[in-house]
Amino acid sequence: MKLKRTIIFFAALLAVQTCLAQPAIIEDFKPSTLNQPGQMYPQVNSQGYARFRIVAPYADSVKASLGLGGRGGTKLTKTGDSTWMGTTDGPMDEGFHYYHLNLAGGVFNDPGTLNFYGSTRWESGIEIPAHDEDFYALKNVPHGNVQQVLFPSKSTGTSRRAFVYTPPGYEKDKTKNYPVLYLQHGWGEDENAWANQGHANLIMDNLIAAGKIKPFLIVMTYGMTNELKWGHLKEFKVDAFQTVLVDELIPYVDTKFRTIADVAHRAMAGLSMGGFETHSITLSKPGVFSYYGLLSGGIYTTEELKDKIKPKLIFISCGSRESPGVIKDAASKLKEAGFNVVYYVSENTAHEFQTWRRSLHELAPLLFTN
Repeated sequence: MKLKRTIIFFAALLAVQTCLAQPAIIEDFKPSTLNQPGQMYPQVNSQGYARFRIVAPYADSVKASLGLGGRGGTKLTKTGDSTWMGTTDGPMDEGFHYYHLNLAGGVFNDPGTLNFYGSTRWESGIEIPAHDEDFYALKNVPHGNVQQVLFPSKSTGTSRRAFVYTPPGYEKDKTKNYPVLYLQHGWGEDENAWANQGHANLIMDNLIAAGKIKPFLIVMTYGMTNELKWGHLKEFKVDAFQTVLVDELIPYVDTKFRTIADVAHRAMAGLSMGGFETHSITLSKPGVFSYYGLLSGGIYTTEELKDKIKPKLIFISCGSRESPGVIKDAASKLKEAGFNVVYYVSENTAHEFQTWRRSLHELAPLLFTN
């Protein structure tokens, strides 16, 4: 009897702690800003919860892949003959998230949302409002252009695609040349990612309008990373992409755009696997770029950089839910060795676009300042 009372006591205590830890959901849900025109779901509230409504009359279960880490997504409950609804079991991290629906044994996109290329497929997307979203908001400021270019690639026997951001005023002053940042996406994504999911152009527009950076071009191209399936990424060989980038794309950009075509005015950065590419190429070709950026993309060591041309800047970043201790330690060792290194940790984010948006916002003002 005593044991039974003890078990009941601790069960009640756990229930109280759970209730205290999880505040009541505020019913101020609004459609996500990434919904299709006129679609009311999915919705988000002021606490960061996401709510879904799916019409699936013949499904026996529906789950949205969006959910808190390790909890298997959000299971929806049937509320009528054909409608399923569900709310995440806790607030989501701020910013952009990919997700999809699992039903009838298949993987489908939510018809209520716009689609974004990630995980080697077009995924649904949802935006959780962020307290610092002003730096990538669409504002009434002068805007640059993001244009698609097709450049010849002899090494692959094709014409390849890149997107080029040119800052406000680029078309007006034909005498001015600009530095260039080559900015890479992560595994499963493509050259659309930084402009669509990352809002790189809006981040630049707002920084330029605020007088916080010197204008420069951004070039975004496909990193040739998606031929490998998840779990085999260590098998990726960067050589083919290095040839495309260094021997084909950079000369094309320097010919077709008004660039300052020297190493001192050229930077490379990338998120996740794009950071791996940046790491590999900057070490293999140290005379091509002067500014290096790894965004959730690993670190540099003093041994790797020994006897190579010293970069003007090394920038390393990650989310606070990734491995901030690793990049802090790496930055400390690089500083001790005499490198100009800056590290940044995005608070309360993981391996996700809010980390990388914030990282670009921190990196951009540090580029081409000397």
